[in-house]
Parts: sequence; structure tokens; C-alpha cells
Amino acid sequence: LDNGLKVLVQEAHTAPLASVWCWYRVGSRDEGPGATGVSHWVEHMNFKGTTHIPRDQVKGIIERFGGCWNGYTWIDQTAYLETATIDALDRMLFIEAERMDQCLYDAADCESERTVIISELQGGENDPEQLLDMEVTSTAFRLHPYRHPTIGWQSDVESMTRDDLYGHYRRFYTPANATLVVVGDVSADDVLRRAERQFGGIQGASPPARQAFIEPPQHAEHRVTLGREGTTAYWKAAFHAPAFSDPDFFPLLVADAVLSGGAGLNIWSAGRVPRPQRSARLYRRLVNTGLASAVGGVLAPTAQPFLYTVSATVAEGRPLAAVDEAVLSELDRLAQDGITPRELATAKAQLSARFVFETDGVTDIAHQLGYFETIGSWRDALAFGERLRAVTAAEVQAVARLVLVPANRTIGWFEPGAATCR
Repeated sequence: LDNGLKVLVQEAHTAPLASVWCWYRVGSRDEGPGATGVSHWVEHMNFKGTTHIPRDQVKGIIERFGGCWNGYTWIDQTAYLETATIDALDRMLFIEAERMDQCLYDAADCESERTVIISELQGGENDPEQLLDMEVTSTAFRLHPYRHPTIGWQSDVESMTRDDLYGHYRRFYTPANATLVVVGDVSADDVLRRAERQFGGIQGASPPARQAFIEPPQHAEHRVTLGREGTTAYWKAAFHAPAFSDPDFFPLLVADAVLSGGAGLNIWSAGRVPRPQRSARLYRRLVNTGLASAVGGVLAPTAQPFLYTVSATVAEGRPLAAVDEAVLSELDRLAQDGITPRELATAKAQLSARFVFETDGVTDIAHQLGYFETIGSWRDALAFGERLRAVTAAEVQAVARLVLVPANRTIGWFEPGAATCR
């Protein structure tokens, strides 16, 4: 549109439904010391009412049409969605136009939400897996704001003001910093007319500059050990990994599929379909032998280099050191010996199937188009198959030798028992 808003429409005439997502290029990477968690808090506030939608009606508008709504914030983006029958399309667009320009930030609401977020944050700190992930991530990065948890550090959440929140909202919630995605039983021309009617009057502004941080190279292995009350031990390793646009990303994705089963690239629906793990190397080495009750890897598509993580839930009575040795030896074997042609074919088949599962409805299709627009281009979401098919066994081994090395990793242990942190 003239004010800079990008509108993406995909017609999908399989059911009388439409999914509307509004994406903003703002996440925890856009936060500095003293302001960590502000993007997540702003997301919460943007469900608290607008000039023309009372706070107690924001969530009910779509529910009256039998639809669903949600939102989330992560490191590169913040997103809001509604999916409902097509007769609710104007209401969905109206909500997002209001959210972009007319949120209120009532001081009392800001204070009550501060309490909610601190409670959420403290709940995460009481979850050993989540706490270990936060500690490993913040230890792996020295400079890049990817090191901060999306929810923020508690001292920052306690000190931020209503004006801090509203200023962040006004800076990043502009048409030129947003992408509206509509997928469903719609006409593209009709959606564009409706979008112009709802959003066209919002004043345009240049999108805020986003700094491209360069993390210094890691030259030595880092280790973190946590001890808290609990009954289960956890193990985690994080390796600095390529951004989604890097040619090494898909070879590393195949390596992860060989190690722990194909996981796909939709962070919205990641847990909906269990990953196929029975033939994966780490599953056979740890779960089949009784060392761990669960194991898995995560390689998320991000705008700048993030992390590839491998995690294990240690089986009762088994030592963390044995899990540590088993995982690292499998990673070393992959780097030294590479993968077999059969493993390459299996990994590609698993990942190809996941890409289909992850676009199984209008909500997921809209998610993928918008998500990849925030880290690059929506066209990237259509090129998964091409990039995957091009991966060779030699490229998988080469990226394993580059990434899965001791000097590039941060290892975390959670040991149930006495409180320690080192």
C-alpha cells in the first residue's frame, strides 16, 4: 500500500475459511540492556483494547465466529493471527488495523501485565529444561542480542515503564515494518481492496533501522552446570549455526535429521506431528540403550546466525557423564565419517514429508509466508524442496566438521540436587 504495508494473499479454496496474520519485524534481537522483554510485553499489551475495541471484546470478536486467535514473539518477529470463516474477514482485518495504530496502553493494564509476565518468567525459572536452555543460550553468545530470553530478564521487566512500552510500540508498529498475510477461500483482488480500506488511512513512516550484529567467533568449549531441586537430569549442547539464508543451513538440517529425525521448519506447528526418530542415530544410541528417555535436535530458521541445539532427558539412575560421552561421540562420528547414501535419502524423505505436514491448512500456510518474510522473503517458503534436493552427503559432512566441533559448542548439565551454578 502507499503507506508501506506489504500485503500477501494466497487463494486456497479448500474450505470456507480465511487466516489473517499480521507480522512485525521486531523481536528480542531489537532489545538492548535494560529493555529485554519489551517486545513480548508489548505483544501482551496489544490484546488489551484499542480506541474502537473495548479491552473485554478483543478476544471475543473472533470467537463469536467460531474462530481462533493468538500471537507470539520470538527473536526476529512478532505475529498476531485470526482464523475463522470467511464471513469474518472484515472483522479480522479491522482488529489488525486497530492493533497496528490504536492500542491504548492504559497504565493500570501495564502494571497488571507486569505481574503476569514476572509470574510467567519465574515459572520458567522453576522449569529445569527451560532454565537450562536460557543459561546455555546466554552463555553461548557474548555480544548478539539473541542471547536474551524473549520474555526478558526479570530486573528489566521490573524497571520498564508504561512510556517505554508505548515508545517501543510506536517505533516498530508501523505499516512499512509490517506484512499482512491472508490465506483462504478469498479473492486476491477483493482482499487487497479490503486491506486498503482498513489499513490505508494509517500514517506511513520509514521502517526502523535494525542493526546487524556480528557475534565474535567462539574459540573454546563453554560448560554450564546447574543444580536445583528436581527428579530428572537434563543435558544440552548448543553450537553456533548458520542463518537460514546461508548455503550451509540445509546441509545442517539434513545432519540433524540423521541424528534425531526430520523436524521441519515451521516453528508454529513444530510439535504437532511427532518426528520420526526410530532410525535416527542419537535415538538408537541413547534411548534404545536406556541412557535417555528422550533426545532431539533443533535448528530454527533465523535472520542471523543462531544456534543448533541437541538435548537429552537423562534416564533415571543413569549418569550425565555417560550421556555426554555418548552424544559427543555420535557427533564426532558424523563429522569424521559422514553419512551413508541411505541416511541421506531417508533424511530427505522425512524432511519433504514434514514440509507437506507444515502447510496442511490455511493457518500454517499463512504462518510460513509471513514468518519467512520477516527473516528474508516469503519466496523462501516456496523453495524448501529445491534447497533440500540439492544437498549432498559431502556437504553434510563438511558442515558437521565446521559446526559440530568442541570450540564451537556450549554444553549444559542440569543435575537434580543441591543448588549450584557454575
